[in-house]
Amino acid sequence: MLNEQTLNQLRALRLDGMVAALSDAATHITASELPFEQRLALLVQREVDWRDSKRLERLLKAARLKVSSACLEDIDWRASRGLGREVISSLAGGDWLRHGHNVLLTGATGCGKTWLACALGQQAARLGFSVLYTRAPRLLQELHVAHGDGSLGKRLAQLARLDLLILDSC
Repeated sequence: MLNEQTLNQLRALRLDGMVAALSDAATHITASELPFEQRLALLVQREVDWRDSKRLERLLKAARLKVSSACLEDIDWRASRGLGREVISSLAGGDWLRHGHNVLLTGATGCGKTWLACALGQQAARLGFSVLYTRAPRLLQELHVAHGDGSLGKRLAQLARLDLLILDSC
């Protein structure tokens, strides 16, 4: 069993994924049968997974998606929305973000534009892109206030650093 000093050193190095893996009794029992190199690889993989999970959690929280549960895997293809699987599959890959392209969702009220935009936002966050969902009137109000208090340049710079800005007109 590892002593508390080793766990504290791992925490000081911010290797919290490894601390969690070492503290997990199920992992400890399974890992004790493995050679050192495989145990080390298991610990490193747990740390990588833990960091990826925290990064995704941070990106999704910062995105402030209106429908946080929306994801592309839950699209109802039976509905007559005119969505093509190949188009959604292409968008899911994120190449449009890497190339700086835009997506404009149009349609009748209640057809699922906001949900689909949030699903695309969640997929972008999974791919590691920074996302922000906001209503257009709210953003315009924020920019108007920022112009008045002299922080417009700073706010525009923050928006420019985003990989994906989702503007909803509702």
